[in-house]
Amino acid sequence: MSDMLKKTMIPAPPHPSQRREPLPWQRPKPVEEDPEAQQRIQAILDSPTYREADEDMEFLQSGEARGMRLQLDYLKPQILLNRHDVRRTIVVFGGTRIPEPVAAKQKVTVLRKAQSADPTNRELASRLSVAERLLAKSGYYDVAREFGRLVARSSEATGNNRLVVVTGGGPGIMEAANRGAYDVGAKTVGLNIHLAHEQYPNPYITPDLCFQFHYFAIRKLHFLLRAKALVAFPGGYGTLDEIFETLALVQTRTIKPVPVVLVGEHYWRQAFNVDFLVDEGVIDLEDRELFWFAETAQDIWEGILRWYEGAGEPLASIL
Repeated sequence: MSDMLKKTMIPAPPHPSQRREPLPWQRPKPVEEDPEAQQRIQAILDSPTYREADEDMEFLQSGEARGMRLQLDYLKPQILLNRHDVRRTIVVFGGTRIPEPVAAKQKVTVLRKAQSADPTNRELASRLSVAERLLAKSGYYDVAREFGRLVARSSEATGNNRLVVVTGGGPGIMEAANRGAYDVGAKTVGLNIHLAHEQYPNPYITPDLCFQFHYFAIRKLHFLLRAKALVAFPGGYGTLDEIFETLALVQTRTIKPVPVVLVGEHYWRQAFNVDFLVDEGVIDLEDRELFWFAETAQDIWEGILRWYEGAGEPLASIL
């Protein structure tokens, strides 16, 4: 140490957060100077305008702040999916009303007993008819569950978790696909949506990978950002919405084409008459080739693998 430094008085480092003498703005204006000062200051502190923007829920939920909410709706899942190394996904959609076979059988049994006790009740007869049709489709729950296992095992075989089952997070077919991945201990994602009525995510989603969106548009974006295939089981408006949007994006090459598989040809031939659209001239013949039908979990998986081989991009090479 030099003689000059020895002679220089070096002050002690200041406290990192406290001062010996408060700054002027750390104290309110004294009552002695203005008797009404504290009341006025309290009115300022209580005003919504004084809240920091990220703590002002009234502001954040306003129409003017919608742009920021859209960004946050996108950003939170994006960060967390990246953090969990979810890079490639298989998206599975299907009816929330299609239960597992045991539950479907129980409902039919209950309704049959009720109808036998009241055979002239038309409402009961109608409900029984619907329940029987759902029972007939409940086998798709098992197909979706087995498909979830196949996807998860394929990812396990590559030594990573980069091909992950993603669903809308609800019951029925979506539950089945998440459950299949859960069966073999794999990560599985649910992209839920805030609705006007109370709802619950299915219990087979990885807790850290279940997200609740406010905006359908942002949820749709996340469905397709990492999607390597869309697999659609029999379903209603929500399933149709996702199918048609994906087909339109592929048709226009707004996104890179991905395999689209419709499971259950008998159902889809009635729900979606693509040949009629071709015959009417409102879509081209090549648009008919943007999807295909499958029946079993193995059919779905092998079809996806063959699609990528045909594209010159084997699926295993991009995982």
